[in-house]
Amino acid sequence: MRYLRADTIPKDLVTEKITLTMNSKRTYIEWLSGEELHQESLVWASELKFAQDEQRFLNDLIKENTLDLVDAKIFDRVKPVVSSLDKLEKEVNPLLKQIQLHENQLRIMVDDVDQLKMETAYLETHADLANQLDGYFREYKTAKSEIFKIISEIIKKRRQKRLLN
Repeated sequence: MRYLRADTIPKDLVTEKITLTMNSKRTYIEWLSGEELHQESLVWASELKFAQDEQRFLNDLIKENTLDLVDAKIFDRVKPVVSSLDKLEKEVNPLLKQIQLHENQLRIMVDDVDQLKMETAYLETHADLANQLDGYFREYKTAKSEIFKIISEIIKKRRQKRLLN
């Protein structure tokens, strides 16, 4: 991928497909084709659908271990993680709808009509959506890791109790 400072692009190349990204005080442009934008949107949707399936698994895991999770010793540690997972689960469908809407608007980028303002708005939306999804997945992975750690500890303690009895 090539990155150029926005003010160094020759005017005859302005109709190229671009994505705006901010780095310190300068604006840099990443050149992406319509196909690359489409593929990135498909990957986002696929990753969200996978996360949705994982969340169903995590919900089952939490339900199976509810009695141990509400133990006073670890409840304060569990509550924010479960709350975070619930919040993230509710965000999946709206994010999928945003991606679908964004994908439907991709026509602006590939119609061979120069609509610089609309194309720039599309690319800014693409960059915003990429940042939003990056934040979502960072938070999701953190919550998922934490719930796995907690449940692993519970299972180990349960096994130890069984062995002692």
